[in-house]
Amino acid sequence: MSRPIYLPFADGQWHMSMGLKALNLDEWIEIDDRFATELALKERLLKEQYPEVFACLPDSQASQKEALELLTAHLCHRFPQHYQRQDKTIENITTGQVWASSDFEIAPLDLAGRLVQEDLLLMQPSPEGYRLAAASVCFPLRWRLQEKLGRPLSQIHSPVPDYQEKLARPINSFFDRLKCDRPAWRLNWSIVDSPNLFLPPNSGQPSVHTAITAQNAGERLWLRVERQTLRRLSESGDILFTIRTYLHPLQAIADRPEMARNLGKAIEQMPLNMQGYKTLLPIREALLGYLHRLG
Repeated sequence: MSRPIYLPFADGQWHMSMGLKALNLDEWIEIDDRFATELALKERLLKEQYPEVFACLPDSQASQKEALELLTAHLCHRFPQHYQRQDKTIENITTGQVWASSDFEIAPLDLAGRLVQEDLLLMQPSPEGYRLAAASVCFPLRWRLQEKLGRPLSQIHSPVPDYQEKLARPINSFFDRLKCDRPAWRLNWSIVDSPNLFLPPNSGQPSVHTAITAQNAGERLWLRVERQTLRRLSESGDILFTIRTYLHPLQAIADRPEMARNLGKAIEQMPLNMQGYKTLLPIREALLGYLHRLG
């Protein structure tokens, strides 16, 4: 079992904040031992459920192409053992896949999303604020891409408790001030009842919740951490937002009692409306019982 590399709750505090940090561009994209497996899952989702995992506005093609070119150049420089570019094709050496960019002229971000484990979203300035202009999202956490496309940040995040009061202004300000040479990253975390990376809305099952206890929560629940990066494109001025999802059985922290205690503290501090939004309430008692046993 792999050990989680990101533990946003390590300080035992619940934070309703952006929590942004400066991003070293050498660490923009991350590759691990699930590289081939997750790319194969993306390919299957794009083949079988394309409208659910890729969407774009018709005026976003130029910035999609810019994002693809930026990502491709980075991958070939940073990971030459995995990627090779020749003429108008790019090869994933690990999987043996070869793509021609001419096959993705209508939706260049579709190709970009097939290259990496990250989900990719393009945010475009508009009179209402930054709006979602294009996205390849194969691993959503209980949200539906088609419902967010074309909408500004305020509408995209409207289900998030206290977003308007606490986060709307700093997020809008950050998007306005983000410089091309000063990208940023942050972490988000949840506890979920499914090991599936593709987790659309209403995917939780009440029968599963009732079967989760303080004794089996380590095997029945998963720690889901999103590593998110934000980078402004130099030509279009749009912002490329990446989401890399890491998923671990909760028992991955079973040998770390301090971390279990701090996760329990963070959950206990979390407002009830946020616990409801994160679908923690049906599993809260079993989850806290398990963490208390560890810590």
